[in-house]
Amino acid sequence: MRYFIVDDDTASRRMLETIISEGELGVVIGEADSGVKSLPLILSTHPDVVLIDLLMPELDGIETIEQLRSQGFHGQFIMISQIINKEMVGEAYEKGIEFFIHKPINRIEVQTILKKTAEQHRLKHSLLTIRESLAHIESAQSTQKQKSVKDTVLSILNDMGIIGEAGSSDIILMVELLMGRKDKTAPLPSLKELYEAVARSHQTEEAAIKKESKSIEQRIRRAIIIAVNNLASLGTIDYTNPKFEYYAPRYFEFQEIRRRMKELENNSGESTKVKINIKKFLQVLYIETMETYHQPH
Repeated sequence: MRYFIVDDDTASRRMLETIISEGELGVVIGEADSGVKSLPLILSTHPDVVLIDLLMPELDGIETIEQLRSQGFHGQFIMISQIINKEMVGEAYEKGIEFFIHKPINRIEVQTILKKTAEQHRLKHSLLTIRESLAHIESAQSTQKQKSVKDTVLSILNDMGIIGEAGSSDIILMVELLMGRKDKTAPLPSLKELYEAVARSHQTEEAAIKKESKSIEQRIRRAIIIAVNNLASLGTIDYTNPKFEYYAPRYFEFQEIRRRMKELENNSGESTKVKINIKKFLQVLYIETMETYHQPH
């Protein structure tokens, strides 16, 4: 423990320093004979504990503490007092003083109080360390969660062969936004709200939200149509292909997949316009991402 002593009585300062040194309670890193002189020294050395006399000229102990607190000092204080005045003691407690050393100074009392102060300091430090560790773990879990969501969506979009499409980035961001909701079981917002949320996450100016939302819708639509074509191709080659069997009936209107398959089987040079259900695609993707993320690792 690092101590700083503020007392206008030289004998008291010497006695306190001796008790601390001989009792191996810590080290005295500085001292001052007035509150005024102590301010810059304490603020520059940042002791763990300040032992401060209650009655001093110019600035008394309570006024000195107020000055130090207002300038950002967070160390502990032990008040040294030769009088017992209930009002002054009460005011000292209000300022955060937890321990008093009475004058004339008694070695046993000083040792006992400093040991209690040291234990309290260690406890506070341990709690702070625990809080910081928990905050770090929560931050790491949050990062892992965000990464896990992205990886899950990427894996699914990759299976559908659309990972390189422009709309895939919009889809990933959309699912991340949905996973960030407090109530993950709540119904999905409207497509319009989803497009606007993604547009805002792109830091799009409010005046351009509508235009950007339309672009997002078009990119996602193109990506989903390509997914339909890719799965139809897989089904044409091998109807038992696991990706085809899994994704085609879950994410799409299967009759649309079958229509594209027939066109491919007939080697048709032209294809009919594919009808897609964007809301269904996003809802299934969101549910599957949520279920994958909550699986035990």
